[in-house]
This record gives sequence, structure tokens and C-alpha cells, in this order.
Amino acid sequence: MRCLGGVPYISLVATLLCFSGIALFCGCGHQALTESERLIETYFTRDHQDYITLAYLIEYFQYIIYGLASFFFLYCIVLLAEGFYTTSAVRQSFGEFRSTVCGRCLSTTFIVITYVLVVVWLLVFSLSAIPVYFFYNMANTCHTINILSETPSSINQLCIDARQYGLLPWNAVPGKACGMTLSNVCKTREFFLTYDLYIAAFAGAGMTVLALLTYTVSTTYNFAVLRYLGRKGISPRC
Repeated sequence: MRCLGGVPYISLVATLLCFSGIALFCGCGHQALTESERLIETYFTRDHQDYITLAYLIEYFQYIIYGLASFFFLYCIVLLAEGFYTTSAVRQSFGEFRSTVCGRCLSTTFIVITYVLVVVWLLVFSLSAIPVYFFYNMANTCHTINILSETPSSINQLCIDARQYGLLPWNAVPGKACGMTLSNVCKTREFFLTYDLYIAAFAGAGMTVLALLTYTVSTTYNFAVLRYLGRKGISPRC
């Protein structure tokens, strides 16, 4: 019971949530980018030069994903260790603990870094909604085409243009899929897989934001406790 009383449960929950969110975002996001490149290459363009820039961008983003996964794995471990070090339950169990200047500086540093990461991941969370929105529009358009399939003249006017979303240059041919061609694309395994992967990556980004917010609350509380101990006159030492 003494050991369990020293566990920083908030930091532990945030760590598990962060690991799950990063795993979803990085794993699903990496595969979704690969599947997106395959969809664009197969159905929206005929010339390799039209999507070569997109292919390079996807490759760079995949390398960034590798770096994000490594960074957050280490950072979450460090934050969890900081939670163990500064939790009040540990201080009560081991009464010789003293508030230190280094400890307060360390907590302040974690608060600032985590706050910056929250802002950055809010942006990532917002950007990860763009491909979900694209595939949602595509699925809705295909649904409309299937409803209007008895009037071929009207369904040919229903299109999804990848150029409008910046995925292809404006001179790409054809750059879009229309009518029954688009409906057939929506029935492929690649479409459903890519759509589901982007939704999972979007959910993972949201979980990561929630985990970082939890970390911010936890580290701020730890810092407040250390400041309180300092004001009580407990001698600081490094």
C-alpha cells in the first residue's frame, strides 16, 4: 500500500493516453499517407511528374512521424519520472524529501515545454482533420452518385477534384474523378482503408492533445506544491 500510495496516477494515465495517441497517429498516419499516394497515382493522374512533389512530401512527413514517435516515447517517460519524483504521496512516504531549487526549475521547464507542445498539437489536430474532411466529401459525393445512378447525365457533373485540395498541380490530367468512375473508386478497398486510417490518426492526435493537457495540469500542480514547500521555509538544496 505504501508503494501504491507513491504512484502518480494522473501522470500514469496521461502517459498511457499519450502512448496510445502517438501510436495511433504515427502508425495509422504513416500507412494512410502511403495509401493516399497509391490512390492519387491510380485514379487521379496519369503522369508520374504530376504527383512527384506530393510523393516527396509524403516521404518527408513519414520521416517526421518516425521522429515524433521517438521523441514522445522518451518525453512521456521523462514526464512520468518527474511525476514520481515530485508527487506528494512520495514526499509523505519518504519524509526526508526536501524541496530544491533544481526541482522547481525542472518543473517550470516541463510546464513550458508541455504547454508549447499542447499548442503545436492543437495545430496538428486541426490539420489532421483536413484529409478526413476530403474523404468524407468524397464518400458523400459517391453516395449521391449511387442515388442518382438512373440519370447518367447528371451524375457526370459530380466530381472530386484533387487539385482543389492542393494534392496535385492545376495542370495535372485528369486531376479529378467524376460520375461512375468516382463511385467505383469509393467501392475499392484502398478507399475504405485510407479513410479509416485517417480517422484513426485524427483520433490519435486528439488523444495526444488530451494527454498533453493532463500533463500540463499534473506538472503545474507539482510545481505549485514545490513552491508551497519553499514558502514554508523548507531549506532548498541542489
